Amino acid sequence: MSESFKTLCPYCGVGCGLEVFPPAASGRATHRDNQGNPIWKVVGDKSHPSSQGMVCVKGATVTESLDKNRLKYPMMRDSLSESFREVSWDEAFEKIVSRIQKIRESRGANGICMYGSGQFQTEDYYIAQKLIKGCLGTNNFDANSRLCMSSAVAGYMQSFGADGPPCCYSDLELTDCAFLIGTNTAECHPIVFNRLRKHHKKNRHVKMIVVDPRCTKTAEVADLHLAINPGTDIDLLNGIAHLLMGWGAFDSLFIDECTQGFPDYAGVIQHYPPEVVSQKCGIGIDQLEQAARYWADSKKVLSLWSMGINQSQEGTAKVRTLINLHLMTGNICKPGAGPFSLTGQPNAMGGREAGGLAHILPGYRSVKNAQHRAEVEKLWGLNPGQISRFPGRDAWSMITGLETGEVDLLWIAATNPAVSMPDLHRTKAALLKSPFTIYQDAYYPTETSAYAHILLPAAQWSEKTGTMTNSERVVTLCPKFREPPGVAKADWEIFAEVGRRLGFHQQFAFADAAAVHREFVQFTRDRPCDMGEISHEKLAEDGPMQWYDPQKAEIEIEDQDSGFFSSLLKGLIKKEPLKGKRLYTDLRFHTPDGRAKFAAYHSRGLAEPPCEEYPFVLTVGRLYGHWHTQTRTGRIEKIVKMHPHPFIEIHPRDAAKLEIIDGDWIELRSRRGKARFPAKVTKAIAPKTVFVPMHWGALWANDAEANVLTHPAACPISLEPELKACAVQLVPVNSLPEPSQHSELMSVSTSNQR
Repeated sequence: MSESFKTLCPYCGVGCGLEVFPPAASGRATHRDNQGNPIWKVVGDKSHPSSQGMVCVKGATVTESLDKNRLKYPMMRDSLSESFREVSWDEAFEKIVSRIQKIRESRGANGICMYGSGQFQTEDYYIAQKLIKGCLGTNNFDANSRLCMSSAVAGYMQSFGADGPPCCYSDLELTDCAFLIGTNTAECHPIVFNRLRKHHKKNRHVKMIVVDPRCTKTAEVADLHLAINPGTDIDLLNGIAHLLMGWGAFDSLFIDECTQGFPDYAGVIQHYPPEVVSQKCGIGIDQLEQAARYWADSKKVLSLWSMGINQSQEGTAKVRTLINLHLMTGNICKPGAGPFSLTGQPNAMGGREAGGLAHILPGYRSVKNAQHRAEVEKLWGLNPGQISRFPGRDAWSMITGLETGEVDLLWIAATNPAVSMPDLHRTKAALLKSPFTIYQDAYYPTETSAYAHILLPAAQWSEKTGTMTNSERVVTLCPKFREPPGVAKADWEIFAEVGRRLGFHQQFAFADAAAVHREFVQFTRDRPCDMGEISHEKLAEDGPMQWYDPQKAEIEIEDQDSGFFSSLLKGLIKKEPLKGKRLYTDLRFHTPDGRAKFAAYHSRGLAEPPCEEYPFVLTVGRLYGHWHTQTRTGRIEKIVKMHPHPFIEIHPRDAAKLEIIDGDWIELRSRRGKARFPAKVTKAIAPKTVFVPMHWGALWANDAEANVLTHPAACPISLEPELKACAVQLVPVNSLPEPSQHSELMSVSTSNQR
């Protein structure tokens, strides 16, 4: 057995390299979990370019969950009122294929939906697209990335003509000013923050601005913390632009030569003078001016954002308004500068590359583009016109499709919508109506397994080979280094077998994951996300590789000023076709005329603003140790001790009015539901705003589901729900029993666990 295996952390989009040692390798003591299973030791991979040997608590403990509460065998039942029975793979496949064929004959393929996950490896994503969008001819594939990254996708596509963050992690150590908005980077992307914080501490001229209603671990170390009112991000960004315009702190040469739409944008920002923005955002004029001054005085501004921007009815507008500031000041296309979306999940980027949303196809193609469809049909060996020209159902419209009876089959894989979707009471009621739900996961039970007719055991990280792409476009090979439990299979193998049994033998004749990857990268050749040079073999030999745009040129100059742009535009700088870390360094974008596009947006505010009956704004988010719905981390003792129970953060001023002290129970009520939490009275949250972590579903605590309260109103462009904010009322509750601990709740029947 090998001494160690190099792989990628399967949690957030930072994409940290891990080195994993088998139990007792080289004389190491064998550590065991509380069930007696040997634990593989995990350390940071010092050779990985993205994380440089650093690792957070989630990555360091990931192997401790591998053998706990695993789904080992296929299980089936005829109705949700029955108990599951163990079945063979043949019986499960026969039932699935028969059901798919029946639906295709009676209603057509649009009655079939698949809901996937950013935890998929790229090979899983790709085969799912080939099955659903290609062979079955419906675009009804969406992923939980719809709930976190689709606004960033839409923003990049509309501003630059293509998806893909143009920055890289090296920019964290080159910037003069880091502008963090809608991201608690220190807790949600800790290794990215570690790199930035080291640079910030080492260089006194470097400034850090953090925009967040909470004084998070990120905000605590900022030079300037702007605790704006929820929903006022566009007011703030337009207000900064207003000041920059008035000070003449904009790059007219870059605007004239490299962008379009600036006059309309200039017309909008004139309506955002400091006194108006200060009042709307709830910050001082001096704070607003200081933020604008930091931006104006910096040669290289790097912005970072995540869910606080994306999860909004204005998600795409917020992203584009932030990009506007970069275009206005020429803070793009150079080291240390640019708009950098931090992806939430380990392979959200890989999913975008593979076409893993309802409106896109592999290789950054669109289902609405006839040429794109024809290219994919040819490569897949399909008849012309077989791929639908209509976008499929997004995640929420799958739920509404269950309500109306338009969805006959829902296939859920590697995600837990019974906790993570908005308006959970409505979501669960819709899931109960599903005529046929397939649930494919590595763990059992989860909250979603209660709504399934068939359970399919999936091999997870460490038990299958595949690739993942992190936030800086670095692709890492994740090798298989242990056997899956029972008869669990890789997700792509399950999809491929269903495809073969439906008669598509030629399309799914893959020997292994490397063969799947070889076919996938053909779709990226000469596309903005070209990975034609990347293969499993090269990744195994050379280590992680970053994709770049071969049609562009990289000019690797560390200190670029306005004179650089002038010289580049006049052709005085020679451009060499290098494998660059950044996109658009030749100042040409993927729009028809090569110019980036300004967007002129006024602020609309929250979809559900506070009112007399619901006077508080609830915002939700993640904690450092836990991950999403605790499917993994809830089974890791160290993390459970770190974050033992949910809570609600409330400002002392609000707590005093409600006569609440620290530890008192509070019932939160929205127009959709209610939940109960112990109070954490803290000045870290802004008055009239409360915070609840989103990790606790019904398996882990009683009445603590944050998304029971949230609503499904979404961005009209990205279709991403506004999970970050809703209006609530707070009611003190006396003598409530504490929620049951997860160890008691995990006694749910696991009859298939031999």
